[in-house]
Amino acid sequence: MYRTVKATSGRQIFQPLHTLRSAEKELLPGYHQFEWQPALKNVSSSWDVGIIDGLSGWTASVDDVPADTIARRFRYDVALVSALKDLEEDIMEGLRERGLDDSTCTSGFTVVVKESCDGMGDVSEKHGSGPAVPEKAVRFSFTVMSISIRADDEEDAVTIFQEQKPNSELSCRPLCLMFVDESDHETLTAILGPVVAERKAMLESRLILSIGGLLRSFRLFFRGTGFDEKMVREMEGLEASGSMYVCTLCDSTRAEASQNMVLHSITRCHTENLERYEIWRTNPFSESADELRDRVKGVSAKPFMETQPTLDALHCDIGNATE
Repeated sequence: MYRTVKATSGRQIFQPLHTLRSAEKELLPGYHQFEWQPALKNVSSSWDVGIIDGLSGWTASVDDVPADTIARRFRYDVALVSALKDLEEDIMEGLRERGLDDSTCTSGFTVVVKESCDGMGDVSEKHGSGPAVPEKAVRFSFTVMSISIRADDEEDAVTIFQEQKPNSELSCRPLCLMFVDESDHETLTAILGPVVAERKAMLESRLILSIGGLLRSFRLFFRGTGFDEKMVREMEGLEASGSMYVCTLCDSTRAEASQNMVLHSITRCHTENLERYEIWRTNPFSESADELRDRVKGVSAKPFMETQPTLDALHCDIGNATE
């Protein structure tokens, strides 16, 4: 019996089932060998890791209620390797187009990855009798935005791959799927905490991977620009969108924003939010609830995912209103 599989190019391939199975294995993370130099901190060096339980990296403390949810994910580095191997032809083509000798280009590759995370809405079974889980789902995914190389004797990096359709579902690769409401801060922290730890470890290391038959060295950079405002608020531990503190990037209140639409600047950062959470938690100045809230300016929970401060939708809206 013949089945079809859609290749990454979108073509339909008709093949007997056993060859499809092996084709699918190559497309899924956990197939390609790789190495990190130095080895990743607190991450296993094994590369043949397929789908894992999203809660596997979570060590519950005495106070924690076990997260009542189902989550499945790939290990972050394994998924990135799979994405880079998918782009192998594009990388080699980019080197040829730029007139670079691929045998000398074995180090100095830089990969920029865009991270995205959003709720998928209501996914409840209408008539089923499956396990009782939250009826909302959240998907965390990433896109390889660009790959560049700096040759030994060159000043500037040369871009050899640029994603032409960065918002297409063909270039967006799911990393973690979880049954959880996106406003459940604790469960999101439990599931995405290990993902963040893996990403942090990758920032301090180089990936050694065979591309075009030669081992090459990649450095990875992550940009958290695929989060909407609600998700950023959740990940940075801010009050929800109904808060009087109107913005995820500065300390403006609604009243101030309505009076002054021009003088807005990015003033928040992840470490500052962490400090404010500690003030909120410990209340070192023994202030009343209102005074304390005014001091921390909309921080209400412990932030867990550092996001790159880029201009968010709200500041664009303020700018448009000014125009």
